[in-house]
Amino acid sequence: MDTIKKYRSSYFLIEIILIMLGLMFLVPFYFLLVNSVKEFGEILTNSAGWPAAYKWSNYTEAWTKTTFPQAFGNSLIITILSNALLVLMCSMAAYRMVRHATLFNRLLYGAFVAAMVIPFQSLMIPLVKVVSTLGVMDTRTGLVLCYLGFGAPITVFLLHGFVKTVPIDIEEAGRVDGSSTFGIFFRLVLPLMQPIIVTVIILNTLWIWNDYLMPSLILQSPEMRTIPIATYAFFGQFTKQWDLALPGLVLGIAPVVIFFLAMQKYIIEGIAQGSVKG
Repeated sequence: MDTIKKYRSSYFLIEIILIMLGLMFLVPFYFLLVNSVKEFGEILTNSAGWPAAYKWSNYTEAWTKTTFPQAFGNSLIITILSNALLVLMCSMAAYRMVRHATLFNRLLYGAFVAAMVIPFQSLMIPLVKVVSTLGVMDTRTGLVLCYLGFGAPITVFLLHGFVKTVPIDIEEAGRVDGSSTFGIFFRLVLPLMQPIIVTVIILNTLWIWNDYLMPSLILQSPEMRTIPIATYAFFGQFTKQWDLALPGLVLGIAPVVIFFLAMQKYIIEGIAQGSVKG
């Protein structure tokens, strides 16, 4: 009985500590939401307190000045296209590397893994030169291609680990039935990869949707702006419009937060299954 009480009390203490840590991580969201409905002066003088009067017009003004529907459309198109290409091409690459473990494929996989540790800042200038040479600067196509290149290493890494868990007996049965290699992959293997594919989509969506640096390098026209770039317009060299920037941030992160909360259960499932070595 004493052991059970000790066991429960220790876990209760751990739960309290974790709850406190969770609340600490939620503090920035409190400041963001509370200050998004304040006057500019009140944000500077009383940023931690509740607003004296709720100024909901901040959201409508931020919606208008950021041309939010256009920025939202750009972010949505870029995110969907980038995810589609990453899943399609990286899943086929990972499958080929696992099922045909030649020296070349092992070296290629090693190159993908090594690329994960290369800092983006060291590649910014060559990236801009390559995109300009290809003639896709200031286009959604150019940005999607950049996300495809920089997102491929981690995507291949996760998918590669998951493919090892797929039973090869299923593929052999498909070959006996006369299926081609593409038929086996798209009809048998790809559906079994659904957990890790959903995980990859969630992780890449969080990255692409919230990314500021790469779109700022590739996109130049106002009509091409994504949500992070449109929101950054409130931060000038001499003035910072916090009363409009904070509502803009809320509008920008709301879609991706809702998406993450709806799909988060797949993250642990996909990574856990993908970490098992075959």
